[in-house]
Formats: sequence, structure tokens, C-alpha cells
Amino acid sequence: MAKRIIWGVIFIVAAALLQSTLLGRLTTYIYAVPDLALVILVFTAYVNGTMTGQLNGFISGFLIDFLSAAPLGLNAFLRTLIGASLGFLRGTFYLDTFFLPMILCASATIFKALILFLLHLLYTESVPAYSIFALTFWVELGLNTLLAPLLFGLLRLCSSLLVGQGDKA
Repeated sequence: MAKRIIWGVIFIVAAALLQSTLLGRLTTYIYAVPDLALVILVFTAYVNGTMTGQLNGFISGFLIDFLSAAPLGLNAFLRTLIGASLGFLRGTFYLDTFFLPMILCASATIFKALILFLLHLLYTESVPAYSIFALTFWVELGLNTLLAPLLFGLLRLCSSLLVGQGDKA
């Protein structure tokens, strides 16, 4: 289990660095950046279960908090909830190559926006929230959904690092 968590965190943090540096330059043209780290968390949580999902979410979220201007612990909290929630679904559905990754990533993006909205109600000045009427939210939702099958396919190539013994991605 430790190997899956370590490699999952490495992949997630690398994706977070990629989306904040290289993909961050695309915001001039498309108004939003896909949350690649969230997509990788969805994959690792779904194929490995609750414990791996929430540990990947917490550790990577905490590291992402240090990379971002978000309040310390916000990403750790968000990603722990998302990892644990998707980990509960492990083995519920057959992980196909197209539709389930799209559904899981769209659901995770909406869940993230909902949690941020609820936290924004409690901590108005320190927690940013998505507006469901803003173009940014819809572009990020669309990008996460469309990139999910591609990223899940690439992550399956690394399944010896990310998926536990006896599990199949």
C-alpha cells in the first residue's frame, strides 16, 4: 500500500506542477486549466479504495497547499474528501476506457465546486468559490471530463506503480 500512496502522490504533485506552470499559460486562451491532479486522484482512489484514496488526497493536497496561495489545509481537506468518496465506489462499476472515467471526473469536479461553495459560505473572505454561472467553472468541468479517458489510459500503463497486487485497472 505504501508504494501505491508514494507513487500516487508523486504523480499528483507532478500534475499539479504541470498545471500550475505550463498549463497556467493557457488561461489567456481558454480561461481555465484542467485539474490534472484531480483526475489522477480520481483514478488512484477508484482503483485502490478508500484508504489509499484519502491518503493520496491528504498528502498530495497538503503539498499542493504549499504550492498555491490557498489557505493551508484547504486542498488537503478537499482532496481527502474526494479521495475517500471515490474510494467507496471501488469495484462498484466496471472501469471501462471511456464513459466511467468521464462520469467520475465530472462528478469529482462538481463535488469539489460544491465543497468550495459550502466552505465559502462559512469562511467568505479566505476561501474562494466557483460560480456555476462563470465560464471558468464550465471550461474546467469540460476539460476534466474530456481529458479523463486519455489520462486514465496513460495511468493504466503505469498500473504496476499505482494499482495494488491483485487489483486490475
